[in-house]
Amino acid sequence: MNMRTRLIILFLLLASMAGTAQVSLVRVADLEQRFAAGADTTFIVNFWATWCKPCIAELPAFDQLHRGIVDRPIKVLLVSLDDPEEVKSVVEPFLKRKGFQPECVLLDEPDANSWIDAIDESWSGAIPATLMVEATSGRRQFHETDFTYAELTKAVEAFMRVAR
Repeated sequence: MNMRTRLIILFLLLASMAGTAQVSLVRVADLEQRFAAGADTTFIVNFWATWCKPCIAELPAFDQLHRGIVDRPIKVLLVSLDDPEEVKSVVEPFLKRKGFQPECVLLDEPDANSWIDAIDESWSGAIPATLMVEATSGRRQFHETDFTYAELTKAVEAFMRVAR
């Protein structure tokens, strides 16, 4: 095999791996541990599902926020509420097709009545919903609404101003 053929094969292999969305299953306790271990990180956590039209409409705003973060301690995390059995057949292909870059996990909790209150006591369970967590202090702010990019950046900036 000549060098050119090897380079083409390597390029195709890397290109195919680049678009792979890996979604792991998590519990609420896993999310809380992650927030607690986040040092000076501010987490912007969006709860969504592939079957939720308002969720799908706002996901590009979270992707744009993620792509625009430069040298700031902000972590955008997408939390899918789809059926855990659909992670490989629905969620990962959706993320790959859309090209979204933020990390995505799928919440694998059987009893919604218990974990919804653990996220925020004011949450009715409707999505989309967004939780902002400042890891150092544990301060939280919950939004049970959908965002445009302008609204999202304004909310994040306001949350971070208070955190300082």
